[in-house]
Amino acid sequence: MKTRIFLFHPHMDQSKVNKALATAAQQAGIEVRDIYALYPDFKIDVDRERQVLADTDRIVFQFPFYWYSSPALLKQYEDDVFTGNWAYNGGNAIKNHEWLLAISTGSPKTAYQREGKHFYLGPELLRPFQATNHLIQTKFCVPFISYAESYATDEKLQARAQAYVDYLQTAGPLPEQARDGILEK
Repeated sequence: MKTRIFLFHPHMDQSKVNKALATAAQQAGIEVRDIYALYPDFKIDVDRERQVLADTDRIVFQFPFYWYSSPALLKQYEDDVFTGNWAYNGGNAIKNHEWLLAISTGSPKTAYQREGKHFYLGPELLRPFQATNHLIQTKFCVPFISYAESYATDEKLQARAQAYVDYLQTAGPLPEQARDGILEK
């Protein structure tokens, strides 16, 4: 199974967590495509990206969670690449491919509780991605969420990075009956 990471981080030079996760994945032989480095002007080569996605069995979107959403280039990527009857509305170019989200947050997991600072559970805030998954007919995998790891010790961060690699190599789609559940890895 060909796994590729599509990394959407506008400030990789400042990211302790995403850098550690991406480096560990690369060292394990998983391709990491830094989308901000490829398209700093937001002018996405749609044909190229469609080909890369079509040639990927497990699509991983890795990004920091900003304002309960994704960085701007990820949204632009979806708007440009998934449209035009390619991934939906008659198109099925990545139907049945696995889609996994690898998210990093600035807040600890306790903030993503009903009684916490953000009120909602982390995976609940990813519902728009699950809805997109349904529309483009990919197989949604349990998200890999790293909460406030930028504050972790180097040892803990390395352990999280190894857990990421292990998960990338073993993840599978959510069972149909679990799609309404709130799950995370």
